[in-house]
Amino acid sequence: MKKIIYLFTLVLVTFTAMAQNNNSITPQVNVNGEGSVKIKPDYAVITMGAEIKDLDSAKAKKQNDEIIAKMIQVIKKSTIAEKDYQTQRVNLYKTRDYQDKKDYFVASQTITITLRSLDNYEKLMADLMAAGANTINGVEFKSTQTEKVATEIRAKAVLNAKKKAEDYASALNQTIGKALIISDQSMVNNPRVYMMKTAMADESAGMDQTLAVGEIEISTNVNVVFELK
Repeated sequence: MKKIIYLFTLVLVTFTAMAQNNNSITPQVNVNGEGSVKIKPDYAVITMGAEIKDLDSAKAKKQNDEIIAKMIQVIKKSTIAEKDYQTQRVNLYKTRDYQDKKDYFVASQTITITLRSLDNYEKLMADLMAAGANTINGVEFKSTQTEKVATEIRAKAVLNAKKKAEDYASALNQTIGKALIISDQSMVNNPRVYMMKTAMADESAGMDQTLAVGEIEISTNVNVVFELK
């Protein structure tokens, strides 16, 4: 008998707690807010270098080192600060050419350069190619204003979410209260070029333009949960 009374009491307490929890649930409205802007890049990160293939590993590395040394000389003669260029990858590996059935060694090295002035892009690329650079791993265009603009876009995205929540609440003859949860899903899309040419025209025509920087798109998507009154 005592066991039955205990079980009945336990069930009663459980249902009472569930009812209290249901009554304490805060009505909510869950919305997404968006904001985006496009800005023009004002600097670039260039990754390029040299790759040499030879039957002899020492020769492959020696030729590669000579090209890299010339590239560094070009960089030093430019307006690029020492902190803005760095060796990225150094590789030496064996590979087999199955057509001529020979083993070769490939030596490669890349340098990452932060070019603060895009006006110097054409000349720098031409000089590096003239020094022997034969690989371009990529050119990524960036802006020094990215963080500043991103801050403004975040605020706009939250206001956009608030406006949506107010629209939904108004349709129900209700109002929104404080924000309960905010989830950020920001994204910066930096234009990146993986393949390009650097061509020298005759002296009278000057240098062919090979740069098309495009625009950087900064977008923010926030999810906000508001209290619904």
